[in-house]
Amino acid sequence: MTRNIAVLLASGSGERAGFSRPKQLVKLAGRPLIAHALERFQTHPQIDEIAVVTSQACVEEVEALVSREGLTKVRRVLLGGAERSDSSLSAIRAYEADAAAGPLNLLFHDAVRPLVDHRIIGDVVDALAHFGAVDTAVPSADTVIFADPQSSIIRDIPDRRLVRLGQTPQGFRYDVIRTAYERARQDPNFRTTDDCGVVLRYVPEERVYVVDGALTNLKLTYADDLMVLDKYMQSGAGKRLEASAETLLLSRVENKVVVILGGTSGIGQAMARLAGAYGARVHAVGRSTGVDIADPASLKTLIDRVAEEEGRIDAVVNSAAVLNRLPLNNMTMEEVADSINTNILGAVALAKLSYEHLRESRGHLLMFASSSYTYGRAFYSTYSASKAAVVNLTQALADEWGDAGIKVNCINPERARTPMRTRAFGQEPAETLLDPEEVARKALGVLVNEGTGFIYDITRAGGSHASVPAA
Repeated sequence: MTRNIAVLLASGSGERAGFSRPKQLVKLAGRPLIAHALERFQTHPQIDEIAVVTSQACVEEVEALVSREGLTKVRRVLLGGAERSDSSLSAIRAYEADAAAGPLNLLFHDAVRPLVDHRIIGDVVDALAHFGAVDTAVPSADTVIFADPQSSIIRDIPDRRLVRLGQTPQGFRYDVIRTAYERARQDPNFRTTDDCGVVLRYVPEERVYVVDGALTNLKLTYADDLMVLDKYMQSGAGKRLEASAETLLLSRVENKVVVILGGTSGIGQAMARLAGAYGARVHAVGRSTGVDIADPASLKTLIDRVAEEEGRIDAVVNSAAVLNRLPLNNMTMEEVADSINTNILGAVALAKLSYEHLRESRGHLLMFASSSYTYGRAFYSTYSASKAAVVNLTQALADEWGDAGIKVNCINPERARTPMRTRAFGQEPAETLLDPEEVARKALGVLVNEGTGFIYDITRAGGSHASVPAA
């Protein structure tokens, strides 16, 4: 029976792209990129074993990650080289004895492609039953030109229907890729960044089949790619949330100890009711109950009391906020201070006070943003500024607290029918506003999921997806 070995190539330094550390260790949603990629192969039923090829500087961190995340399929952490071909050759040589014992396929994958999906992996494995080499690619949406590198004059424009953009994984029967590299190493002019290219050039008798990749299977090359990867990843998380059976999903909150700030009105109150209905032990508080998020002393009293009464805290939700819809010049400094103290300083204080309890329970901190966080609007200066700060706080804490097992996420609802909005805008047509119950249901779904560092957009169209720039 043929064994399928996934080889994650993770020897890059990231310096040329402007990263201060190796790209494979850059954080995405609170975890190193390579952790996401490894998880995709770890959970694929057709992958029998995983090898990671990395640099000497990253070996210890990769080994620690493998142990910490329980990646049981990772059996080898190998040293790579300065060039991609050196890393591929390292894996080929490491599996020579295994290949002698029985049929073997190697699937080479860029560790900085964290969002490869199971469908692509499965298609590559299936194709290897018929072909000795398999590539992954997507059609080009843009016209491709051949231009002279010196003069920048166009020399040719190929038919776009024939052009595809290469991705990974690239799969090979062991004997095919070994033969290709044996021949390549005898060529004094050998140079490549693509394993299928080695087969195409040095084993021309072997056909290279192409399976469909995906736009989401993006490679982190430049710093801006991190923002796109984050949006793709969070959108996928939102879609998985929507696809979950709601009753089964929300039943996970049963017996969880949940503290909700701003839990006496609006979305927070709706969350408290819903969580309680599903069996959570809810502590919903607000100014009307004597707990002011802008007062660190009252927050500490609350957190200490709940921890003592319940023995633990599994989740902390911050839906408290104030909205002063006024031009900045018309606001008093007391109003400015109230907005900043409640919307951002209170969020920071609550996070700090919750940390130890959430670390012990490997729990969840959930915050709320607003659609106004994406750009400052007239009459919303302090509100939109503070909500942008909450988004950045979410992403920063997801990164800082990821190793402690704490999930940190943020809900970003469109305009919702809440008492705070009514005070600021008066009566509005109901069909233009989100129902707080709907937002609460989706927010509770986020609370019982395992993702971190996400900003979930909830819209009137009934959908929720996670977007924004993170980690």
